[in-house]
Amino acid sequence: MSRTKGDEEEYWNSSKFKAFTFDDEDDELSQLKESKRAVNSLRDFVDDDDDDDLERVSWSGEPVGSISWSIRETAGNSGSTHEGREQLKSRNSFSSCAQLPKPASTYSLSSFFRGRTRPGSFQSLSDALSDTPAKSYAPELGRPKGEYRDYSNDWSPSDTVRRLRKGKVCSLERFRSLQDKLQLLEEAVSVHDGNVITAVLIFLKRTLSKEILFRELEVRQVALRHLIHYLKEIGDQKLLLDLFRFLDRTEELALSHYREHLNIQDPEKRKEFLKTCIGLPFSAEDSAHIQDHYTLLERQIIIEANDRHLESAGQTEIFRKHPRKASILNMPLVTTLFYSCFYHYTEAEGTFSSPINLKKTFKIPDKQYVLTALAARAKLRAWHDVDALFTTKNWLGYTKKRAPIGFHRVVEILHKNNAPVQILQEYINLVEDVDTKLNLATRFKCHDVVIDTYRDLKDRQQLVAYKSKVDKGSAEEDKIDAILSSSSPQRDCLMGNQHTLDESKGELSGVLQHRQPKVLPVDTRESRRL
Repeated sequence: MSRTKGDEEEYWNSSKFKAFTFDDEDDELSQLKESKRAVNSLRDFVDDDDDDDLERVSWSGEPVGSISWSIRETAGNSGSTHEGREQLKSRNSFSSCAQLPKPASTYSLSSFFRGRTRPGSFQSLSDALSDTPAKSYAPELGRPKGEYRDYSNDWSPSDTVRRLRKGKVCSLERFRSLQDKLQLLEEAVSVHDGNVITAVLIFLKRTLSKEILFRELEVRQVALRHLIHYLKEIGDQKLLLDLFRFLDRTEELALSHYREHLNIQDPEKRKEFLKTCIGLPFSAEDSAHIQDHYTLLERQIIIEANDRHLESAGQTEIFRKHPRKASILNMPLVTTLFYSCFYHYTEAEGTFSSPINLKKTFKIPDKQYVLTALAARAKLRAWHDVDALFTTKNWLGYTKKRAPIGFHRVVEILHKNNAPVQILQEYINLVEDVDTKLNLATRFKCHDVVIDTYRDLKDRQQLVAYKSKVDKGSAEEDKIDAILSSSSPQRDCLMGNQHTLDESKGELSGVLQHRQPKVLPVDTRESRRL
């Protein structure tokens, strides 16, 4: 059904709600009526019996609903637009922070905000809010104006460095020119504070190009060393390589490139990367190290693949009795040698996993090889291999035991691997120093070695004292008693005196022979003349 233009205007003008416009002037009479209706609507929340007792007052203390109160409210509503917006914003923020529930009973305005109750059905403020969760709504306080000085004021380079040393926050963005930045760096270097120098270098690294930064740091060695250390710590290899390349530090450039292999986990890719490092400008010693590293990893890959196959097949006895606990890949040379001595000790020299092959390829010293092989074979309790490790033959075919590491260390390693007493006694007897021999034999309870040593020393008192340390009725006690009974103190004394007399006679005969005059040959012609 179509409406005429007049009907539409009448419909909109007779609406219950009226839109706000800046051109319309508020009718004070209509506003007073609306305020009166608003005041009367409050009676819906108040019991009829308590209407006489209520005293509703405004913030200024005037009774709510009075004409003066209505005029004041009307004047406040018809204020400037700016003030209305600010009040609306503050009311919205307050209403968003706290939504108070409607109370069940009626409150007077003064008692609600002053926290007082009146006799009857009124409650205190704490009682009214008892149903709401306990929550504190504190206004957000602004930051003190003194703190904004760190960001707003123009601090000099010295003041900035001083504040950085104290741990205060200050912005470095105001230093825009290259001269200001370099002056700031010089101030940081002058105070000898590594944290301040690093902070300034991070700022320069972010705001300067690489060429300008490297050029200026080349003449400032202290700051340059801090930057190199910082780049190593954060792992920025690309910028570090560019810096070494700019400074023409070829050896450090090569070492920094070599360190990148630590980030490669795949063995094949790491091997190929190490192959590219061989031709880099290292020193002679470092070049040999890089070559050995590549060769070792190459062999480890071959040994690992072969041993994994043998272990999965289950046909090799050593892998069945002693399963592998870890992979051999990326292990050090000594660990690889121990692994080979443990699993591949009897293999021929031509195989990659042979311990002898590893020793010759990587030029392992005899002491290191013997020490590693002894630990591996003793752990397997292969005493025959241990004995063969120290047995040598001379050119006449005679055998002799020799230990490059010393037999005292051999004894300690054997005892650590729970070697039998007979094996320990055999190698303790090979120790040349008497005190060391007695110390090892006493500590590891090799009684026969101690008794035989005291017998050879003809030390009767030590034998008697050691008798109290062995078990009663044991074979060691019987042996000590036999030695003590077969030799008396007088006989020992006579034997000692005879030995001393023989030594004195030997020395005297040597002196006389040295002092005997030589007989000169006589010329036959002179004798004839006489």
